[in-house]
Amino acid sequence: MIEKGPRPPHPSQAQGGPLDGAEGHRKRVLAGTVALVTGASAGIGRHLAQGLAERGAAVAGLARSADRLLTAMDEVADATGARTLAVAADVTHPDAVRAAVTQVTAELGPVTLLVNNAGLIDAAEVPLWEADPAQWWQVVESQVRGPFLLAHAVVPGMVAAGGGRVIGLGSGLGTRGSDVYSAYSAGKSAQMRITEGLALAGAAHGVRAFDLAPGVIDTGMTRAMPMHAGRTDWTRPEDVVALAVAIAAGELDQWSGRFLRAGADDVATLRATMPAGTARQLRLQPYGDTDPVG
Repeated sequence: MIEKGPRPPHPSQAQGGPLDGAEGHRKRVLAGTVALVTGASAGIGRHLAQGLAERGAAVAGLARSADRLLTAMDEVADATGARTLAVAADVTHPDAVRAAVTQVTAELGPVTLLVNNAGLIDAAEVPLWEADPAQWWQVVESQVRGPFLLAHAVVPGMVAAGGGRVIGLGSGLGTRGSDVYSAYSAGKSAQMRITEGLALAGAAHGVRAFDLAPGVIDTGMTRAMPMHAGRTDWTRPEDVVALAVAIAAGELDQWSGRFLRAGADDVATLRATMPAGTARQLRLQPYGDTDPVG
């Protein structure tokens, strides 16, 4: 494990500095939040780590690549003045996850925001029966075992503290089947069930959980996917950050247990909307009014 210790306050965070007033409040809206972001060394996780830090959160980044992670968290700390921590660990290894959460809690305090971002995708666009079994299962493990282990290690602390929030990085492929990304689709669907389970069981303890689909961000992973070859229309990273910040700030708690989509959902509209029934939840659709499972 590699630690990045607390930094002195950035000039923009100094009391009486130039960000006093509305802009200062925006920058400090997550002050007191301790965020743990998995897969924080690159891509969406890296954007989220910096976006949360810019709003005043202390951010622990977790990833397998120690050197790249430390560089990323160094950059976040230098750019924002936030307290950061780099913890190298594999999210699918129970002992590594427990040790990582123990270190984060000791160094930064109890985690109040968990962002389950780390995950693999199918190595090739092929039907399930042509996929490599070992790689297929690694993808599912990263999307299911990883979020489970992180929540299992983090949520008891949230319950003890009176609440917290969990964000699972979702995908539209979790809401429907896929002919060539069967592992990723299965994993993301299962992750949605994890989110709903956390929301249902956690409600009485102040724990809320959300699926946040980032759309299609321009990252190394998405550019390597044949289905995105030639794509020029990408979701803006700042749209993903805006939703994550609104969730972390408690502005979208009525959406706990539900699916949100960056680039399509408007934060102001979500704030003003109270979802009813099973809206934005994964459900079996009846074939008609007489369907016995409807």
